[in-house]
Amino acid sequence: MTGHSRRAFMHAAATCSLLALTLSGTAALADDHTVKIGYAIAKTGPNATGAGITTLPNYQLWVSKVNEAGGLAMPDGSKRMIEVVEYDDRSSNEDLVRAIERLATQDNVDIILPPWGTGANLAIAPLMDRFGYPQLAVTAVTDKAPEFAARWKRSFWMLGGGHDYAVGLADALTAARDAGTINGKIAMVSVADGFGIDLVNGARPAFADAGFEVVYDKSYPLGTSDFAAILNEAKDSGADSFVAFSYPPGSFGMTKTAQSISYNPKVFYIGVGGAFPIYAKIADGKQQGVMSIGGVNAESEAIQTYFQDHIDSAGAPPDSWASAITFASLQMLEQAVERVGLDHEQLAAELSTGTFDTIIGEVKLEDNQLRDLWWVGQWQDGAFKGVNPADKAGASSPIIPKPEW
Repeated sequence: MTGHSRRAFMHAAATCSLLALTLSGTAALADDHTVKIGYAIAKTGPNATGAGITTLPNYQLWVSKVNEAGGLAMPDGSKRMIEVVEYDDRSSNEDLVRAIERLATQDNVDIILPPWGTGANLAIAPLMDRFGYPQLAVTAVTDKAPEFAARWKRSFWMLGGGHDYAVGLADALTAARDAGTINGKIAMVSVADGFGIDLVNGARPAFADAGFEVVYDKSYPLGTSDFAAILNEAKDSGADSFVAFSYPPGSFGMTKTAQSISYNPKVFYIGVGGAFPIYAKIADGKQQGVMSIGGVNAESEAIQTYFQDHIDSAGAPPDSWASAITFASLQMLEQAVERVGLDHEQLAAELSTGTFDTIIGEVKLEDNQLRDLWWVGQWQDGAFKGVNPADKAGASSPIIPKPEW
C-alpha cells in the first residue's frame, strides 16, 4: 500500500461511525457467546435518504428483536447475542470498499450485511466473493442478476431487474388502454444513471411490444433539480401517461413541479421514492393514484404487524417496496443460521436452496434470485398497495385516471 493510500485508508477508518450494539451486561461475553455482524451504509451523503428509510431501520429493528428474544439460535439449540459493527460509507463506493475490507480482515465479523443501492452492492460483490461472505443484495435492481448470481456463487439478488418492472408497468397500462381509460401515448423521462438506464432500456421494447407510442423520451443528468422544462414538454406531448424512472430527488421534484404547473396526466408514475412514507408529505397529501415501483400486500396481517413494529422502533413507517424485502432477507438469514450455523459455505448453500417463512410469505429463491415480487404499486386511500402482477395475492385494482392534484 502506498503512503497516499495508507493515509487515505486511515482517514476513512478514522471518520467511519462505529457502533457496537449489545444488551446490558453482554459486552464482556466471550466471542463464542456472540455473533458479530457488520455493515457499511450511507449515513451521510446523497444515498443517506434511501439507506435511512429502507435499510438501516430494518437492521436496527431486526437486531433489537433478535436480542430481545435471547439472540440468534444456533443448530445446537444455543443462542448468541448479536454485536454490530457499523461504518458510515459516506455514500462513497471507495469508502464502502475500504470498510468492507476492514470488517472482513480486521473486525473479523461473522456476517456482513449489504449496503443500500444497486451501485453499492455491485461495488462490493467481488470483495464479498473473495472473502467468502454471503451477500444479500436486497436493494439492487439489475437485469444482470442471473449473470451476477452465476459469477458470484454466494450472492443473492432480491429486487429483480429493470425489465421486470418495465413489463409490469406495460401490463398495467395495457389493461387501462384496452378498457378505453387512457390513450396509447406515453411521455417518458429517466435519470442518466445506471438505474434509469436499466429501466428505460427495458421500458422501450416493453412499451413497443404492448403497442404504445412513446411520444416523449428524455433523460436528465443525476443531480438535476429543475424539472419545469421537462414536465411542460411532457404536458404538451398529448400522452395520457407520464412515466419517470427516477431516484428520490427526481421523483420528489417532478411531483412538486407537476403540481405547480397543473400537470394532471391520467397516469403519473415515478421511480424510487414513490413508495417512501414521506411521499405523502412531498405530494402535500395528494398522493392518491400516483404509481411507482414496488408495492406491498397492504391487507396482509404479517405486513401490518411489520409496519407497526417498524413504527415503534424507528418512529416512522417503512417504505412500501424494498423495506419489507430487506426485513424478509434478515428473517431468511436468521433461519439459515439456526439450521446450519455460521460457516459461510453452508450458510450460502442454505440461503440458495432453503425455504423460509417471512413477512412477505414463504420464500424460496430461484437461482439465487427472489422472483415473487411486486412490480407496480399505487397510492390508494393512504397506503401504497401492489397492483401488478394483477394476479398476485393481495393485488389491488389500479385507480385510473389518477385524481387531479
